[in-house]
Amino acid sequence: MAKPPLSMQPTGWFQVAWSTEVGVGEVHRMTYFGRELVAWRARSGQLTVMNAYCEHLGAHLGFGGHVEGEVLECPFHGWQWDHEGRNVCIPYEKRPNRGRRMPTYPVLERNESIYVWYDRLGRAPYFDVPDVFAGFGDGSSRSDYHQVATLLRENLEIHPQYVLENGVDFAHFKFVHKTPIVPVFTRHDFDRPVSYVDFTITFEGDEGQSIEDVHSGVQAINGGLGVAVTKSWGMIDNRTITAVTPVDDSTSDVRFSVYIGRTTGSDPAKAERRANAMAEEIIRQFTQDVHIWQHQRYSDPPALSAGEYRGFTAIRTWAKQFYPDGRGGSAAELRAATAADISPT
Repeated sequence: MAKPPLSMQPTGWFQVAWSTEVGVGEVHRMTYFGRELVAWRARSGQLTVMNAYCEHLGAHLGFGGHVEGEVLECPFHGWQWDHEGRNVCIPYEKRPNRGRRMPTYPVLERNESIYVWYDRLGRAPYFDVPDVFAGFGDGSSRSDYHQVATLLRENLEIHPQYVLENGVDFAHFKFVHKTPIVPVFTRHDFDRPVSYVDFTITFEGDEGQSIEDVHSGVQAINGGLGVAVTKSWGMIDNRTITAVTPVDDSTSDVRFSVYIGRTTGSDPAKAERRANAMAEEIIRQFTQDVHIWQHQRYSDPPALSAGEYRGFTAIRTWAKQFYPDGRGGSAAELRAATAADISPT
């Protein structure tokens, strides 16, 4: 992939793990936004994400650091840090070091996932992560769906915006997925940081079909550039979560979760096998997109057809708000990033 003229440090919520990856009392190592991080879960269940290097003498808390009740203890000298990154104990001193703090990150658990808010300017979260069930307002819940199927692809040369732009790309279904699907967009709502895209599904070659005959479609909710949830209705009842999180200046981790709806009156074992097969097919089609994205060059301005203009223009204009360093939008308007790299508080 040619390095895109887009910052790999956009503002927003980004998935850094699934909830099951960080059990009570566990410490989980990870690298995102060019930073070494740890996630740890206290005995109470509270989750914290912070920079990995102890403020004392720089030991990496992901290598031997351990949870003691509600604090994380450094393996080097036993300094203990709480959920706010404050030092609460130096075992060989009478008082903690109140002048130093470990940088911590706003964290949210939703969709059986762990999300971190990242903003290089240190701003607090100003929009929310969409819920893959409650977000669509149809009364559905996790219990209405089979076991989740997931995919993780690490350190790919993919930018989060490439993946979000796929949501308005009606023409790729025929050529990437080899399907006769022709999406007809019924909603493009890019007025807020959380945006909405809906489309119904028609089929190529069915000349007698009108939009009134359509009984299948997709609704998508985009929580910034990092998280997109979809609801597919009609032919197949499924929900998906797509999450792309920058690792460094050129690569991202891609996570994908699929839920298949339960059906009534069917044999449970047979229904589970069918759901697994359907989830595998959805993941297979998603990997076809991933193969394109990881070798893509960001074309700016793109050579759009008449039918593509509205969707791509809307989503690229919307995406600019998530680049506080000025490296979003048209390549012709790029300006050098001058803001210092400010750590979250």
